[in-house]
Amino acid sequence: MSLTLPGCLYVIVAPSGAGKSTLVNALLEREPDIGLSISYTTRAPRPGEVSGREYFFVGLDEFQAMAARGEFLEHAEVYGNWYGTSKRWIEKTRATGSDVLLEIDWQGARAVKSIFPDMSFIYILPPSIEVLRQRLVKRGKDSKEVIERRLAEAREDLKHVHQADYVIINEDFSVALLDLQSVVRALRVTAVRQLKLHANLIS
Repeated sequence: MSLTLPGCLYVIVAPSGAGKSTLVNALLEREPDIGLSISYTTRAPRPGEVSGREYFFVGLDEFQAMAARGEFLEHAEVYGNWYGTSKRWIEKTRATGSDVLLEIDWQGARAVKSIFPDMSFIYILPPSIEVLRQRLVKRGKDSKEVIERRLAEAREDLKHVHQADYVIINEDFSVALLDLQSVVRALRVTAVRQLKLHANLIS
């Protein structure tokens, strides 16, 4: 007889422009059983964004009330807007045995680690700061000033990479995607998990 263990918790961190969202979306196409945690935010929706898909868009007062009630696993202010991760949704989803993936910053990852020490911290990086600059310019979303700020924050991010369990360099997208999927699949079949899930077989 097998039992249900909490699903794996993958926390993915990357500087803006490293290709994190594109990699995550491709991973979810290959691994559709992973639940993607959708953050709450006070920022305004961008063209094409839908509440409940990219983010849950809420007002500042509502966000602050949720934070006061302890509903967020972690929350932080980024570029003048607040972002928060629902603690209840993660606990509920993992309890069913389903894996959960979070896209947050390194401060948030550290906060999550203090609550869920079994999480897997995955850092995605560009091959160089210069390549990151080129990607940010090419996507055409930000002003020159914002790009410089994102690059400065990327340099700060690099100081915390040593906290990660896995580091993936996104130079070749197909290789980076394979690396990410390999990490996910390996974590599902660790000896610790298998010994618990199949105790009747392995004793």
